[in-house]
Amino acid sequence: MRVREDYRTLTGTEKASIFMLALGEDYTAKIFEHMDDEEILELSQTMATLGKVNANVVERLFVDFAEQMSSSGSLVGSQESTERMLTKAGMSKDKIDQIMEEIRGPAGRTMWEKLVNVNEETLANFLQKEYPQTVAVVMSKITTDHAGKVLALLPESFAMEVIHRMLRMEAVQKEVLEDVEKTLRQEFMSNLSRQSRRDSHEHMAEIFNNLDRAAEAKFMEALEKTVPESAEKIRSLMFTFEDLQKIPPAGIQAIIRAADKEKLPAALKGATETLRDLFFSNMSERAAKIMREDMAAMGPVRLKDVEEAQLHIVSVAKDLEARGEITIASGNEEDELIY
Repeated sequence: MRVREDYRTLTGTEKASIFMLALGEDYTAKIFEHMDDEEILELSQTMATLGKVNANVVERLFVDFAEQMSSSGSLVGSQESTERMLTKAGMSKDKIDQIMEEIRGPAGRTMWEKLVNVNEETLANFLQKEYPQTVAVVMSKITTDHAGKVLALLPESFAMEVIHRMLRMEAVQKEVLEDVEKTLRQEFMSNLSRQSRRDSHEHMAEIFNNLDRAAEAKFMEALEKTVPESAEKIRSLMFTFEDLQKIPPAGIQAIIRAADKEKLPAALKGATETLRDLFFSNMSERAAKIMREDMAAMGPVRLKDVEEAQLHIVSVAKDLEARGEITIASGNEEDELIY
């Protein structure tokens, strides 16, 4: 087992992990209560791979921590700790929600500036449940291009009612405007803030995509026992090697060109017959023949090497999608491609 003896080589996550291990199980458990799943997973992974830590390293860590706290008064703040502090300060829930909504976003100093940064589909889904007059006020306050996109997504009869209200609308009274802002803040932006916090599942899915299968299975099993709804959402957001079947032929050809030629045979070695055929059918006959020969010549391949190779291919696919060079269909009808 390796021994960690050089304090200077420790990362921030490693320092935090050592610190928490040194505090003991009871205190560590209390700290974990104030962290999200992503932070707990990262620290847990690091703790599990630390190995033996020299006592001098632990002592140096505690001394540095004490010096930083006493000299600079450094503290770590988060949205959650801020919300707890405001609650303990005795503020009303409405006031706390208003403050936290301003903190969480979307960016903008006024309510109307914030709405510009809200996806038009999200805004349209909310507004179609409101009174046409309320929607007319909102449409008159946001930018014209954003208003046009939102109107186009509303049911036609409802959108026409909104348009008629806007045409007949005179100067909006201050009290009406304040009521609309209050509705948006209480019913829409607060919900949007809560939804944005759940976006951590997407980030966690990315982390899980980069775990080997044994670690992924272990963490997923643990999540299913504690927070099954989170486990289900993470699984639905993960993009796996088998999901490459959702990519059209031109995309597969782009992946073949961009991928490491030494990793592709190992990746396909552990693939399903369907996925292998998809790759072979998008190569020239000669290239497919060579690939099959390379795979046969490899003999047995370690599972770890197969997983590493497949992870490389998935990363290539994601990079190409991020650059707009390929399209990965989600499986929704709207994403189906017509040839």
